[in-house]
Amino acid sequence: MGTTLFTSSWFPFKYHLQSTHSLCSSSQQSEQINKFHMHMKPALENTEGRVEISVEAKENGFMDEEPERRFGLLRRRAAMISGLSLVSGVLGFSGDGLAAVKQGLLAGRIPGLSEPDEKGWKTYRRPDDKSGGHGVGWSPIIPYIFKVPDGWEEVPVSIADLGGTEIDLRFANSQEGRLFVIVAPVLRFADLGEDAKIEEIGPPEKVINAFGPEVIGENVEGKVLSMKVAEHLGRTYYQFELEPPHALITATAAGNRLYLFNITGNGLQWKRHYKDLKQIADSFRVV
Repeated sequence: MGTTLFTSSWFPFKYHLQSTHSLCSSSQQSEQINKFHMHMKPALENTEGRVEISVEAKENGFMDEEPERRFGLLRRRAAMISGLSLVSGVLGFSGDGLAAVKQGLLAGRIPGLSEPDEKGWKTYRRPDDKSGGHGVGWSPIIPYIFKVPDGWEEVPVSIADLGGTEIDLRFANSQEGRLFVIVAPVLRFADLGEDAKIEEIGPPEKVINAFGPEVIGENVEGKVLSMKVAEHLGRTYYQFELEPPHALITATAAGNRLYLFNITGNGLQWKRHYKDLKQIADSFRVV
């Protein structure tokens, strides 16, 4: 009965131990692991991302189903981590630098918030290098910006969320509310080429009826309190206020995509922070 620490780069050795588990005694397994660990100790001491692996993984169910598929997944993951380590060595990244590379490649999240201005507000600009092309063959997402008071932070996006993979960004403040940005291909709705305009999709009424349910998860009939049209630097924005649920939606088109910027909050948040939430909604621009 033995347990050892080694990086995911050595999963092939682990798989070999598991596949021979039934042929070796516990003492033989321990001896194999000890020899391997002593041989690889220098590398292990200088490698990040260690994981704990038990030689009884097979008994615990790790290899009960589809062993080849599982091993293939682990091998690909190992290759990615090893590749990052190689990049770190070649380019001279520090440990923090390598962590940043992993964050960018694996999670697709790169910080985009500025420092607060004199009023305590920060500007978010979608980083040019942020991953998430939303479909093979699509051009890079045109960056967008908006402002939030200090205290709002980016939160992870889940494909299980309402809006699925088309949600590009989420922000939240537990006291004030939350927001998210949907970036959807306009080709889902009309063939408008590579420089779509929101007016070509339709008037405000058509847009909110078509896309509002994607934002709030239900029909918008009878929920739209106001609709406005604004223009900034030649781009048209449709602005909507809905309730219930409380929501501020700003819609525009750029490139071959439709952008839906949504802010929501509960009744208390809406009552206390409506002015700030409205200011956030009005600050959204595609640049």
